[in-house]
Amino acid sequence: MGSPKPRSSVAGIEPLTPSRWSDLETLFGERGACGGCWCMWWRLPRSAWTAGKGEPNRRAFEARVAAGPPPGLLAYRDGRPVGWCAVTPRAELPVLDRSRNLRPVDDRDAWCVSCLFVHRDARGEGVAVALLDAAADFARSRGATLLEGYPVDPLEGKRMPAAFVWTGTLALFRRAVFVEIARRAPTRPIVRRELLEGE
Repeated sequence: MGSPKPRSSVAGIEPLTPSRWSDLETLFGERGACGGCWCMWWRLPRSAWTAGKGEPNRRAFEARVAAGPPPGLLAYRDGRPVGWCAVTPRAELPVLDRSRNLRPVDDRDAWCVSCLFVHRDARGEGVAVALLDAAADFARSRGATLLEGYPVDPLEGKRMPAAFVWTGTLALFRRAVFVEIARRAPTRPIVRRELLEGE
């Protein structure tokens, strides 16, 4: 038996539609969550991402949200956004395929959780686990049968700054019933959750 999931402070989780764009801006702040990323890291070649840090990346992701379908989920508490989870078909994130450590394990069609961001005031309250569970439901409702994640597994005894674990931690994914299926680098496992009908 795994550790019990922490009690979540999330009051609601909603897909990121154009009408909720301002909520994502509020959550991410001026830095676009981290370093001007605006959730474009896995979508752009590295040179293009670097050139677009900040406002260009913000505009690019806003255009992606406007085009639909929703590229992820927002968690709310007391009417304000407190968490974000990017969840999409892996095919939307071409940089993953070029990653030495995170390239595809096999030829199964997978959706993936590529980014998790929780406001500092809501961390440690089960928001991220609630988002992962909601991501599984969201992907399943759109026909997915498999959800992948790419967490960080810090070396024993080491703590990592939040900015370095924006794909989540292995412990977090395990609490959300993901199973490690590959590891090509000491700290970068690949995890999966089978999306069973009626789960």
